[in-house]
Amino acid sequence: MESLFRCPVCGAPLDRGDRAYRCPAGHSYDIAREGYTYLLPPNQKHSAAPGDDRDMAAARRDFLSKGYYDLLLNTLCCQILSLSGESPVIWDVGCGEGFSIFQTLAAAGKSPRMAGTDISKPILRSAAKREKGIAWAVASSFHLPAADGAADILLDCFSPLALEEFRRVLRPGGHFLYVVPGPDHLWELKQVLYDRPYPNEEKETPYEGFAYQSIVPVEGTITLPCQADIRALFQMTPYYWKTPKTGAKRLADLESLTTRISFRIHIFQKL
Repeated sequence: MESLFRCPVCGAPLDRGDRAYRCPAGHSYDIAREGYTYLLPPNQKHSAAPGDDRDMAAARRDFLSKGYYDLLLNTLCCQILSLSGESPVIWDVGCGEGFSIFQTLAAAGKSPRMAGTDISKPILRSAAKREKGIAWAVASSFHLPAADGAADILLDCFSPLALEEFRRVLRPGGHFLYVVPGPDHLWELKQVLYDRPYPNEEKETPYEGFAYQSIVPVEGTITLPCQADIRALFQMTPYYWKTPKTGAKRLADLESLTTRISFRIHIFQKL
């Protein structure tokens, strides 16, 4: 059966078999028992194990499975429902844990074909274990294993901005949803970690080949009732790598934390 994926070596369509994807030129890519495949050639890797490691993948899984970011998920679903037809092709680029929109779209009567790609093998393994209705592949956002004009919707949440690839993969008139932190995202967490925290920059940046449609704000508050959830959130943020030891110690001493969550969904249409 022809899949959404294309061969990362020759660009030909990949057919999915029981145990592997294969292209007409004979290139073959095994399907792991969890359900994902590896489409990241050695020349596209910048390290031996790129992307989030196993511990970060586990932290994301544990945190997101408890619904703390469901407000963002539900808002994304509403936006995609309003932008797509009955059977949209959706690519989640840099999908991470893949706390995906698939089930919500299916419940709303949509029949999407979805692909999720991420450069991290541990996090793709976790995503594929959780959701079997999506085609998962370890791949670079800057070299997507997709045909030109293959996607109706392209979703990028907190992942690198690969505009040239996004323009190539989206069909004309297709939509690109780019999720970034809002100014006050995790403000109370940052107050614990840093002596002088500052808000995230908020800006509206036009991109060549796309027309701005809207910027959708998502604002809420979450309460983490235990240190395990606090640490899981901390570990899945960039602050984990650049926080002074004194700030990390203050966070580790907390028994609960209430913090704002703030996102901006930038919606573009391909010209």
